Amino acid sequence: MLKSVSTSSRIAFTILIIALLTALASEIKIIPFHMDFRFGFGSIIFFLAILIKPVPIIRTGFATAITIVLFRTLIDLFFSDDHFWHVLLTHLPAALFYITFAVCLSFIQFERIRLRPMKLGLYGAFFEIVANCVEGIVLYTFFKEQLTLNELILIFAVAFLRSFFVVGIYSSISFSEQKKQMQQLLNIGSELYVETLYLKKSMQQIEHITAASFDLYKQLNPIDRALSLQALTISQEIHEVKKDSERIYAGLSKITTMEHNHTFLLSELLLYITAANEKYSAYLQKNITFKTTFNMNFKIHDYFTILALINNIVANAVEAIEREGIIEIRVFHTQESTIITIEDNGIGIKDHELPIIFDAGYTSKFNDQGKASTGIGLSHVQAIISHLEGSITVTNGATTRFSITIPTHRLL
Repeated sequence: MLKSVSTSSRIAFTILIIALLTALASEIKIIPFHMDFRFGFGSIIFFLAILIKPVPIIRTGFATAITIVLFRTLIDLFFSDDHFWHVLLTHLPAALFYITFAVCLSFIQFERIRLRPMKLGLYGAFFEIVANCVEGIVLYTFFKEQLTLNELILIFAVAFLRSFFVVGIYSSISFSEQKKQMQQLLNIGSELYVETLYLKKSMQQIEHITAASFDLYKQLNPIDRALSLQALTISQEIHEVKKDSERIYAGLSKITTMEHNHTFLLSELLLYITAANEKYSAYLQKNITFKTTFNMNFKIHDYFTILALINNIVANAVEAIEREGIIEIRVFHTQESTIITIEDNGIGIKDHELPIIFDAGYTSKFNDQGKASTGIGLSHVQAIISHLEGSITVTNGATTRFSITIPTHRLL
């Protein structure tokens, strides 16, 4: 019940804000070619708000109409000595414009055409023309104000300009949001991809353990019946764990193989990686410059793999830099192989630790309480490179450089 009241209050508040902003914007007017006809920005704000915020359209239209009439009436009364009812009646046709516009917009199935800007713009322009015609009819009927041909042509032209201007702004906002969502989905997908590889490896180990425990059961059976039954029970329980793992693996595999329906350009993936790690470095209060270069901007089919691979090493580089530094990502692509180099000027890796940095559990990072990190990042990298039939080398000096060579056919 409380949740329902809270939602209703939020919607009412949103409608009020839209109505007030539209009323204010409607007072910003353009008078073209020294004519008596004026064009405000109110309908632009109203249409854009309807596209962005999911609110009851007709209710918003009525609230906006009332707000605009009262707002304009109060302004006129403040600056003139006209009678209240006369001023109010003068502005009532404007209310009909917003009510008509809202009623027309309510017939649009926005979910179907939000991503079709041409159709959305045409709908908006047509409905604004209809609303202007209704307002014009009322003005002529009650106030004998007749529109000239030039004014009618101008109404049509401005309706199209305003409508497509709104749709352009909305499309820009939508594209930006979609880009953020895509980046989040790619990051999640790359993490799931890595976990899928490790789950597959664990399943193979479980299979070996199951076989070994069942073999132990057979060896113990002639010697000690009780111990052999315990070995058999262990074998059966491990087998159940394996079946659960297979079900999880099947679900994750469906998610992580969906990328094969799409491709991403290398430049796009590098942009996502640098954007994510810029945020990470800002979170760690570090000033890090990211540089990316490549000799060819090619399409990557298996993009979860590359995203997970590069992102793990770059994130480690961010952590290795103390306060300020540079991280460079270079990609050299040929028909036979693709070489990815990630270089940073952080604290580096001790020479005696280089042979073990890819071992599961290895870490050189500890938190404020002295607790070690999980140490799985570089072991993930090693697993991915093995899966891609590639190789990796690490050099340590003034900078730390990871060089990865992958057969190009594994990326396409």
